[in-house]
Amino acid sequence: MSMRIARVEAFVYRAPIVTPVANAFGTMANRPALFVRVSAADGAYGWGEVFCNFPQVGAEHRARLIAGIHAPLLENGEFEDALVLRRFIEARTRRMAIQCGEPGPFAQIAGGLEQAAWDMAARRAGRPLWQVLDDTGRGVARVRVYASGIGPGEVASTAAARQRDGYRAFKLKVGFGPAVDVANLAAMREAVGDEAVVMVDANQAWSPDEAAARIAELAPARPLWVEEPLAADEPAAEWRALARDTGMALAAGENLRGEAAFREAIDGGFLRFVQPDIGKWGGLAGGRAVARHAAARGVDFCPHWLAGGIGLAGSMHLRAALGEGGYVEVDANPNPLREEVCDWRVVDGMVDLPSTPGLGIEPDLARLARFAVKVQA
Repeated sequence: MSMRIARVEAFVYRAPIVTPVANAFGTMANRPALFVRVSAADGAYGWGEVFCNFPQVGAEHRARLIAGIHAPLLENGEFEDALVLRRFIEARTRRMAIQCGEPGPFAQIAGGLEQAAWDMAARRAGRPLWQVLDDTGRGVARVRVYASGIGPGEVASTAAARQRDGYRAFKLKVGFGPAVDVANLAAMREAVGDEAVVMVDANQAWSPDEAAARIAELAPARPLWVEEPLAADEPAAEWRALARDTGMALAAGENLRGEAAFREAIDGGFLRFVQPDIGKWGGLAGGRAVARHAAARGVDFCPHWLAGGIGLAGSMHLRAALGEGGYVEVDANPNPLREEVCDWRVVDGMVDLPSTPGLGIEPDLARLARFAVKVQA
């Protein structure tokens, strides 16, 4: 069923947090989110979320782009489906993104709007989103999750708390120096026990010259994968050499953009896990295409997400639509913009998705109003 777009809205939120969230590349002093709602002329609507974690002014900037460019472009237009809508946006804004040197924000907006269109389609169909995305019949109504974003402080207590919440896999942030990283990983392993799954994420912190040594220091804790040990734009030869020299499973994908880039990385033979982010590029259809190509090459699909609850729900539905396997990332740190939108229960490392239509969530705008940011045009 086609959709005639009547309105495109952007909602910017910032939630204060007590403890800043630190990564190897920077710190988040608050938790931002940019939610988008796309409404059709017949009253149907859907929700999506646009990546805006970095830089910290990103949410407001992308909301202005939506108000000034994307809403006028889409409103009163008719589109056959969500994928057609995203491709239309990409085609019409391609030269704008080149002109202003901002292909990332434009891709992020297109992905978020595409997610909203999928949510609308599933709501119209009266089916959970994962069922609408599942075109092979292999989808399942549950996903495996891991607690992410742990460290560099309070590692043992955070991991233990998430284990009590039902998680069975945990990812540590590294890239803070060898002594800190090794001590933190040892503390995490001791806190969660030998049977738990642990991963590490370097957030592009290491150079090709040092990455192998840093990984060797962490190997005794048996991480399932080492994520982004190198910058995403390092040559494929550097990634292949690292995978060969360390024998460690490597993961990446959140900072790749475009099907060609993902195909090159997957076909390069150095990734064991691929992690596109539906709010950074490609939306749900783009992520599904990456997952299919990855499956054909024996690479596991584990969508990246570390923001608000709408994109988290979308990531879970996408992984569920593809069948059993993989993991979905769930931030271990406090974030009201996740917890008050999508706070599904974790049982023995798994989340059962609701049977309600679409994403299975409905943001309470009145409740979220205390975090709302008014954006000047």
